[in-house]
Amino acid sequence: MSSPTTLVSRYLIGLQDRITSAVALVDGGRFVSDRWKKPKGELLQGQGITQILEGGEVFERAGCGFSHVSGPRLPPSATQHRPELAGAPFEAMGVSLVFHPRNPHVPTVHMNVRMIAAHPAQGPSVSWFGGGMDLTPYYGVQADAVHFHQTCKNALDPFGVDKYPRFKTWCDEYFFLKHRGEQRGVGGVFYDDFAEFGFDGNFAMMRAVGDAFLDAYLPIVDRRQHTPYGERERAFQLYRRGRYVEFNLVWDRGTHFGLQSGGRSESILLSMPPLVSWSYDRTDPKGSPEERLTREFLVRKDWL
Repeated sequence: MSSPTTLVSRYLIGLQDRITSAVALVDGGRFVSDRWKKPKGELLQGQGITQILEGGEVFERAGCGFSHVSGPRLPPSATQHRPELAGAPFEAMGVSLVFHPRNPHVPTVHMNVRMIAAHPAQGPSVSWFGGGMDLTPYYGVQADAVHFHQTCKNALDPFGVDKYPRFKTWCDEYFFLKHRGEQRGVGGVFYDDFAEFGFDGNFAMMRAVGDAFLDAYLPIVDRRQHTPYGERERAFQLYRRGRYVEFNLVWDRGTHFGLQSGGRSESILLSMPPLVSWSYDRTDPKGSPEERLTREFLVRKDWL
């Protein structure tokens, strides 16, 4: 019988392949696959597969990474809610992706599913799961936000009708730029440190989230990828991408976990857009599509 970590690892590698194959068909380009390994003797050991598509017709940069690593001590970012495990040896595995489309009318998307297992000197091993997905539009469309949230809800409802509203709120609270006082996007679902169902139930819910991603995102890409745009929309897209970079570097626990634990920088920073800009004290005209994004979409609301 396969071990729990082997079952999770097999699922994650298959999920990565399914997602990148589907996205390559949409784009017409191909993902480059980079298999990497951190050798013994380093702070963090393990291996992974980074798949990346750059300069595509639809996606300017699309990165999807799988990693399975282990280390001698859990970093602080992983034990905020589990202080009794601070310093324990651990292994972590997951799939994380961020897709940055070329057309400003197609939203950027993020998805991550993962498991962490700690092996304390005293007592049995402890595992917990996390995951979720969120949507970051540059030009907001109500129907897109509704579709994305409904797909997330449909995936989670079999595990309890409380899960979507609970994880939706968690997503809103997590993907919030405190220094800007604004949401990163229209949200989605997010959960972390989850161990309420036992291994089988926790793993099943993680699979439900991962399996829902393509249904949540690709219909939006199909509807928006041919929308005309010009220099104005492109400039706004690059400006808003700056907020994405700020969140990932300043607030994201996954980025902090990877860097604090000695992870592979290229894979950790896979989420960064290829081009980005910042403007000092930008103000958009009231009623413009750009102003509406902040006023109507970068706010916490019930999309369903």
